[in-house]
Amino acid sequence: MTEHPTSHEGRQPLAARSQERARPRQQDAAPQAAPAAAAIPGPAPAPGTGASPAAIPGPAGVPDTATATAPPTATTGPDPQTTARREGDRLRFVGAATRRIARGIDLDEIVLGLCRASVPTFSDAILVYLRDPLPVGDERPVAPFVLRLRRSDRLRLSDDEGDLSSETERLRLPALDPHADLMPAAELCEVQAGGALAEVLRGVRPVFGDSAAARVALPELLGAGGTVPSGHRAILAPLRGRRRVIGAAVFLRGTERPPFEANDLLVAAQLATHTALGIDKAVLYGREAYIADELQRTMLPDSLPQPTGVRLASRYLPAAETARVGGDWYDAIPLPGSRVALVVGDVMGHSMTSAAIMGQLRTTAQTLAGLDLPPQEVLHHLDEQAQRLGSDRMATCLYAVYDPVAHRITIANAGHPPPVLLHLGGRAEVLRVPPGAPIGVGGVDFEAVELDAPAGATLLLYTDGLVESRLRDVWTGIEQLRERLAATARLTGPDHSPPLEALCDDVLDMLGPGDRDDDIALLAARFDGIAPSDVAYWFLEPEDSAPGRARRLARRALSRWGLDDLADSVELLVSEVVTNAVRYAERPVTLRLLRTDILRCEVGDDAPQLPRQRRARDMDEGGRGLFLVNRLARRWGATRLSTGKVVWFEMPTRGQ
Repeated sequence: MTEHPTSHEGRQPLAARSQERARPRQQDAAPQAAPAAAAIPGPAPAPGTGASPAAIPGPAGVPDTATATAPPTATTGPDPQTTARREGDRLRFVGAATRRIARGIDLDEIVLGLCRASVPTFSDAILVYLRDPLPVGDERPVAPFVLRLRRSDRLRLSDDEGDLSSETERLRLPALDPHADLMPAAELCEVQAGGALAEVLRGVRPVFGDSAAARVALPELLGAGGTVPSGHRAILAPLRGRRRVIGAAVFLRGTERPPFEANDLLVAAQLATHTALGIDKAVLYGREAYIADELQRTMLPDSLPQPTGVRLASRYLPAAETARVGGDWYDAIPLPGSRVALVVGDVMGHSMTSAAIMGQLRTTAQTLAGLDLPPQEVLHHLDEQAQRLGSDRMATCLYAVYDPVAHRITIANAGHPPPVLLHLGGRAEVLRVPPGAPIGVGGVDFEAVELDAPAGATLLLYTDGLVESRLRDVWTGIEQLRERLAATARLTGPDHSPPLEALCDDVLDMLGPGDRDDDIALLAARFDGIAPSDVAYWFLEPEDSAPGRARRLARRALSRWGLDDLADSVELLVSEVVTNAVRYAERPVTLRLLRTDILRCEVGDDAPQLPRQRRARDMDEGGRGLFLVNRLARRWGATRLSTGKVVWFEMPTRGQ
């Protein structure tokens, strides 16, 4: 008889069967003994032979070389030693199979573990159907009850099928004759309420394929083209999780192997139970991972703003695929006067709680930035907020404000690693900023430092996961980061800054295999600045003549910049905004025009009340100023400051 190779390692029983069938038959042997419980998956002895079945390998794949021979005289029952050995093999197989199934974390790993544990040791083929969609936890399953073929595996019939068999083969079912053609099994099956398949699944217990219930249920599951093997050569095992049936498994054996026995139903029940519970856990774990991933994603900015005079790029890397949540965050917040606040922080821990606290601190930082508070004051209020959240809520944070007009940056630090400034010539510098205490300590003053921010320089803010790991301390990592930035800048030459996106990728490439102990947040800012020649700034006394003077000054500046085509619109809008400011201001009103890729106008006064657009009635003399601003300007807004407010609007230049 030709031996058929298998698609799995450890397929020793086929060789055992070849040796068994090569033995001469004993025609004059004593009457046949009652068959013993078949070990998994050894064949039954040929009728009339005096030899007992060859021993088969245990679940661990180690063959049992001991054989038992029939006694010279007739017996009335199986050999107790053979029965005990086979039951031991059965228990060892169940133990090894359940351990293999339990090793899986996600859904595919668990189903694959069931298939590889079953084929070829327990069956020649297996079909695994799962509910589509799978219910999660206490969710009520959707109707109708649909089963989808999740995976199939079978014993390979020839070496020519090496690319189609094993775990990659799907939708194939072995016929009763192992040498016959394979027939497709249905990929989808709708379980009819009150039908035979529904009754079998509701009963939970595995059943033989030739039982009255299975003879009707299997064709419903496999489809009209599926052939159901006769005899005890198929087992239909429902997969029931903690609360409901979530699928079914079909185990099949060919004619060259002994049929399933009563004890094999217990084996199938064990495999089905462990698989179903593992699938339940995998689905719950997948849902929790999805929720955690969505929480982390929503806590971080979807996209960075595009403030005037600075270009931004960012990266976020979780600590590992299995721990996608953490407390690291970054942010870029536009401020009045074309400034921008750059924030990076790290909450202690890698849990959902850390991510939630991070979200609260980030929201608080955005609110404080909207009040235009100094960096040290922002950290002070963040420290108070962390103490209100709990006594053990600790975080580090670095808050910087960049002014593109003054080419200066103000930085305050709360226990965070210092930023690195990459100059245009290629020199990388670790900025000396006061370290400060972490947020949440309480009772600590924070100090801010103001530094030059030359045009073309790049500021890199990061969390400690980038520079600290089990293999290196934080200061060694900072020095390696500085050297990496300098080396990258040398590649682009002294007159060009490296592209921001490529720079961020190159920085992350410095991480080795053992350096991912923590999640990483990275924020890079390229300082372009605004040239003094592109800025016009005036003080206007709060008097009736201020709007007229503002119109003349604005027209003069636009003429100098070659933007005469915008003069009429800008004059009208400047007049309306300055009129509103003069009405409530007690101190001089500021007017500033900035020319970059857009034209931005800012009017500041000392009145804290923010203007609101309203619909003027036909007989009203006023109330239409902001309506005109809203219709003619590309964007407009108002920001409250600690000393009053700023109303601004933007106009597109001729290039836009």
